[in-house]
Amino acid sequence: MTTPRSLLPPALTRWRPATPYVLDAALAALVLFAVSLQWMFPDEGDDPLSWQGWLLGAATAVPLIWRRRTPCATACAVSLATPAQALYHAPPPDVMYGGMVVLYTMAAQTRPWQRRLMLTGWILGVVITMQHQSNQEPFEYAFHLMGLVSAYALGVLTRVQRAYTAELEDRAGRLERERAADTARARAEERARIARDMHDILAHAVSLMVVQAEAGPVVVRKDPDRAEATFDTIASTGREAMAQLRRILGVLKEEASTGEAGSRLPQPSVTALPELVRQVRRSTGLHAELRTSGTPRPLSSDTEVAAYRVVQEALTNTVKHARASRALVELDWADDHVSLTVTDDGRGPSAGPGGHGLIGIRERAVACGGSAETGGAPGGGFRVAVRLPVAVDREGALG
Repeated sequence: MTTPRSLLPPALTRWRPATPYVLDAALAALVLFAVSLQWMFPDEGDDPLSWQGWLLGAATAVPLIWRRRTPCATACAVSLATPAQALYHAPPPDVMYGGMVVLYTMAAQTRPWQRRLMLTGWILGVVITMQHQSNQEPFEYAFHLMGLVSAYALGVLTRVQRAYTAELEDRAGRLERERAADTARARAEERARIARDMHDILAHAVSLMVVQAEAGPVVVRKDPDRAEATFDTIASTGREAMAQLRRILGVLKEEASTGEAGSRLPQPSVTALPELVRQVRRSTGLHAELRTSGTPRPLSSDTEVAAYRVVQEALTNTVKHARASRALVELDWADDHVSLTVTDDGRGPSAGPGGHGLIGIRERAVACGGSAETGGAPGGGFRVAVRLPVAVDREGALG
């Protein structure tokens, strides 16, 4: 994966880690220049800044180059040089530039006890040092103390802002990862749904067409009129399968055309089960029967499709694998669920029906908040029993 850092030129990438040192060196030079102004342009009536005093002043500026790497050591060095310059009568600096920088750095980077100890030491140091000097006005105390406290407060605000920014970046990263995971999960669920639909459509249609095609040669010789009806059934079954496949593939094309969307066929539902059973009986010769009990209840769109596909797949397995002569579809409505049971009189579980089809039945039932059981029927044959909730959507069933 390409990152913004990997897009930078190599020379710029090598320069970036050294940037803090460059900036801190520039800051130290600026503080040294400010200290030197008092030496180069002394105030009238004040003692001129000696070279010893300038060296002590430089000692308050040069350590700032390492203020980010070793903030505590830098603060200690500046803290020793500043009162030494003041007590040396060099004279003391008008503004404690180095002291304000180290207090800002300590407040922004170090632990609470370290920064509080340094702030307390500087306040006491300023008060004690100024007590040993003559002609100190009260406003000078306030000026120096306010400068130190302001630098410390600015460092605290910087630290809080950095922590807040880091938290926002971390939260944004988590949300992005969660969004990517949700997108991947939604895509996987959609692919699985499309795969189930295509399997059910093709397996059902192809099974009916194979049964009709196998019977075709015999019927042609014995009953030409029935042979014509058989081939018509094969054609209609193929057309219906193609129409349903076009509807599924149309969703994948992400077409927003109103005309295109309007031409797609509606999803099958429970009301289409009688026609499904009649089609299987008419096309395969299997004596299929539908029995309904209870009062129909409203179902969500997902549950409607799942109920139809479950019965379709169960009948397809019966036609393909069971070698059965009869199949019974039972639709039992209750207050909070609907039960679908498909039972045949074929070879039973030893026939090895379905495979992917039975897995698809279970997945459809679970996706709607229901359950599915498959296995041998009590009187022989194979049985598929599915229980689906009523009057709830998919999200409600899962949540």
